[in-house]
Amino acid sequence: MKEQLGMIERHLIHIGFLALAAWLAPVCWTPTVAQTATPAVRTKSKSPTAKWTPPRTADGHPVFEGVWNSSSLTPLERPVELGSKEFYSEEEVAAYTQKRRKEMSRERRDGGAEADLGRAYNEEWYDRGTEIGRNRRTSRIVDPPNGRFPPMTPEGQKRFDETRAWLDKHSTDAAENQPLYVRCLAASQAGPPMLPGNYNNNYQIVQTPGYFAILSEQPHQTRIVPLTQHSPLPQDVKQWMGDSRGHWEGDTLVVETSNLRFNDQSKFGNQYDGIADDNLRVTERFARTAADLIIYRATIIDPTVYTKPWTIELPLQKVTEPVYEYACHEGNYGLAGILSGARAEEKKAAEQNLGHR
Repeated sequence: MKEQLGMIERHLIHIGFLALAAWLAPVCWTPTVAQTATPAVRTKSKSPTAKWTPPRTADGHPVFEGVWNSSSLTPLERPVELGSKEFYSEEEVAAYTQKRRKEMSRERRDGGAEADLGRAYNEEWYDRGTEIGRNRRTSRIVDPPNGRFPPMTPEGQKRFDETRAWLDKHSTDAAENQPLYVRCLAASQAGPPMLPGNYNNNYQIVQTPGYFAILSEQPHQTRIVPLTQHSPLPQDVKQWMGDSRGHWEGDTLVVETSNLRFNDQSKFGNQYDGIADDNLRVTERFARTAADLIIYRATIIDPTVYTKPWTIELPLQKVTEPVYEYACHEGNYGLAGILSGARAEEKKAAEQNLGHR
């Protein structure tokens, strides 16, 4: 289904977000970025650990504005055989990159007819990245130390198993039973946490003294993070992207999010088939470590589902392209196709049953 969604036509950049940017950015406040030019897309920069002084806004904070991309070949979980190995050496990166490209290629023809059908959309439809992340990590999960998801609690595992068993039988009964990304309501890229997908991994950041706005290319949603004192939402008011509040810890922007709406079809987008509940909390950290690099970290806390918190780290690389609208709802024939296909299969099964009587 996610491949089908990739066929939806993308349009010009979302007019509403531009209006939001104009409203958020008062004329009297502009980032002081004239000293250096933006590097070319995908150019190599200094090591993230090298001393680098970020451009600053009028109120003294690092400038994060621009368009950033989170695509890479780095897997979400670390391969078991790597154990506690956190980073690849420069020599290992080349070998791993070649291996990973081959594994993920949809031009392959091995595995039989069913596997071939699953690769019906070839590499032209994908933009997951062609290189390992610039942080050279062996996985996007950095905690627990083994780079893998922590075990679920007994209560969480029971709910997960029951939910998946029910969906195996009823996912096509109604549109409401389909995953949120199929219904264009949420996607892994938007978060929080912001997990890269198979394509459309761009973000546009707009920054003012009082707000930090993040537009995710897919499903084209904007999260507005207040940086000053705001009353939190009541606990019984939930939102797909939650209720976020930001504050500065030195040059790092810390965003705390609660009131996340999470149901059995959420699954953290389409990148991790996991669950959460009303106790879910996410803490994100944005640190600009080079002219063309933001290091993004997100810690997920849900004590009734997971036995311990888990943390991801992603390098967000500066790009020069604009963010185009991902018009997911317009022409979402994939959802209609899933439901009509299920009805056709039911009809065929009923006719076959009548023929055997």
